Amino acid sequence: MPPPPVTRIPRDEQPTRDKTGTLDVPLKFLDQDYQELKKSCFTNNITYVDEKFPSNSSSIDPKKKLGLDMEQIQWLRPSKIVGDPQLIVKGVSRFDYSQGSYLGDCWFLASVGALTFQKDVMDQVMPVGQSFGEDYAGIFHFRFWRFGKWIDVVIDDKLPTINGELIFVHSNTSNEFWPALLEKAYAKVCGSYADMHAGLVSEALLDFTGGVHVHFETAKTSIDLWSLMNRAEKAKALMACSTFLGKTSANTELPNGIVQGHAYSVTGVYKVTCQEKPVQLVRVLNPWGKGEWTGDWSDKSSLWDKVSEKERSRCRSLANDGEFWMSMEDFTKNFEDIDICCLSPDFLDSSSECRWTSTCYKDSWVAGTTAAGCINNKDSFWRNPQFRVRIEKLDKECSGQCPENILVSLMQNHEKRNRSEVSNYAIGFSVFAIPPEMKDAKLRIPNMFLYGRRPIEGSGNYINARQVMRFFKLEPGEYLIVPATFNPKECAKFILSFFSKSKSHRRNN
Repeated sequence: MPPPPVTRIPRDEQPTRDKTGTLDVPLKFLDQDYQELKKSCFTNNITYVDEKFPSNSSSIDPKKKLGLDMEQIQWLRPSKIVGDPQLIVKGVSRFDYSQGSYLGDCWFLASVGALTFQKDVMDQVMPVGQSFGEDYAGIFHFRFWRFGKWIDVVIDDKLPTINGELIFVHSNTSNEFWPALLEKAYAKVCGSYADMHAGLVSEALLDFTGGVHVHFETAKTSIDLWSLMNRAEKAKALMACSTFLGKTSANTELPNGIVQGHAYSVTGVYKVTCQEKPVQLVRVLNPWGKGEWTGDWSDKSSLWDKVSEKERSRCRSLANDGEFWMSMEDFTKNFEDIDICCLSPDFLDSSSECRWTSTCYKDSWVAGTTAAGCINNKDSFWRNPQFRVRIEKLDKECSGQCPENILVSLMQNHEKRNRSEVSNYAIGFSVFAIPPEMKDAKLRIPNMFLYGRRPIEGSGNYINARQVMRFFKLEPGEYLIVPATFNPKECAKFILSFFSKSKSHRRNN
């Protein structure tokens, strides 16, 4: 028997007014209430101790993958490390911290570097009003977006050290502790510090913003990537990029200063005039806090002598702080991909008059019904969840700009406590044009329509990742989007997000 039709209501069209999981009313992670816990600390005249993320090896490296000698580690509060601990010293900056030696979380810290540029987003992640001052009780909280919901994460301020030194991320100002506390809160969400080892920058960018994520392979996209990055910067987007893995191993530094298999923050996009010719530049930051590009437009490049004094003073820096400029041409040669995350996708189009709209669907692949596998499984593929969309003709202000008018994102969620234990499926989606004779059908599109039919668009290859996305063009009409795992009987919850720059499109099941 075929699975019954399911009416799916987009998240932004649901009749319920439940605000749980929003920034205003975030979910309490592990049922810990920051205000109540802090109040209890003052009532009982104690400093907070987090029993759900204890100061022992289970919170650092439960499976002993990092090679740390746990007997050497002491968990110390900042007041035991320095005499005058501060949460923030002279504002939040990308130069405040450097990556620790024991943990490969450059993907997370590259995202933090991008986060420091956006105060509004930073204040969402690290709520204001926290300090080591009069209201100090050894308790802090941070907020992250996780699979469609905002969560509030409570931690105590005990940090792992060896010989009084922080073993993971550390501040370049000795008494500043926001980077270490932010890293600890994210480690708690991931299950442990070791669960943060290795990852994709897109994961943290999304968890910081809950926004729109786009991903481009620098050498393969036909989009004017520098112009898009320039618009994204003006839209206050967070951007990060990753280098090629190379033939040897990750973290190998090349002769030109670039580290293979490494994540970087994108911290600036600028155009200079060199010998009467425009040059598109990109500024990049190494989360190690050192190690820089040594080619054209690097700190000591003679090309800076060929631009105006105004441009040189604005851009050039000789500090060995891990940040450097390079041309867009060199950027695409040395960086494999770029991830951009923004609260609104309006930056995708070059018209300031065009506005993108969005809908988010939550569903799941269920064993025996909708976990039907990819399109290669011709007899069962149609059983996958189906989503209909109607694309209307573009308004005048949205036409004639970038041809792509649709962005589809698919994210899977296995809801496991420890991030390293999550085994993502290879996922993707297919887009089919619905013929006129079926546009008024209320039920699922049957197998006789999908059997052997080639999709007109889709995610391309099925990818073993938390999220896949595709930016493409659709003509006005009705379409069916079918998200799937590559193999049948693979079960997980998922979020399908659909963005369109058409003002008047509607969606129905």
